[in-house]
Amino acid sequence: MSISKRKYVTNELTDFMELKGNQEIVRLVASRGNNLHEVETAGGVQYLVSMPTKYRKSVWVKRGDFVVIEPITEGNKVKGEIVNILVKETIRDLQRGRVWPPEFLANQGADEVPTECRTQRQSEAELVKERDSNSSSSSDSESDLVANMNRYQGT
Repeated sequence: MSISKRKYVTNELTDFMELKGNQEIVRLVASRGNNLHEVETAGGVQYLVSMPTKYRKSVWVKRGDFVVIEPITEGNKVKGEIVNILVKETIRDLQRGRVWPPEFLANQGADEVPTECRTQRQSEAELVKERDSNSSSSSDSESDLVANMNRYQGT
């Protein structure tokens, strides 16, 4: 992709936009590969949307980003196509214009880490605390070592 095309696409992202017709704001949940992304609506419904060719290899999105999609009727799995990727300035403008879904307002300040990752982090933190308390009593013990989950442990 040429540099001028990339500049055009990135400038388009920062322009003020309005929702037209049946477009809606959704949050990206996960990337499913092949320019398909799983999104979640304000109502909590999840489905796949496709990334148009003009954004491929010039704009990258990650989990928790907001996009505007246009629903498509054909197809069973892919239910929409990304029309615009929302950046911070555009999100602020949409919130001021009272177009932003209130369900996303409540979640925007929250940590975007999924609950299974949070529980894993909490359990790791508990292991570290336990290890620190045990290390003062017996520093040479091998019981303090955490099992490597990447290795096969045959019986």
